[in-house]
Amino acid sequence: MKAKTRFIKVRCQSCKNEQIIFEGATTKVQCLVCNAIIAEPKGGKADIKARIVEVLN
Repeated sequence: MKAKTRFIKVRCQSCKNEQIIFEGATTKVQCLVCNAIIAEPKGGKADIKARIVEVLN
């Protein structure tokens, strides 16, 4: 059974910028403001390095 992936709103640990990313990202995701890595691919779901603020449906 496939893991359900969603969009999530995260807050960058470095600059506190909030942005929406895909929970199942297949490439590294960087903050749009400071370029810090906020998610890295790890098989099914991404390894989220930022604080999750909200899960979007």
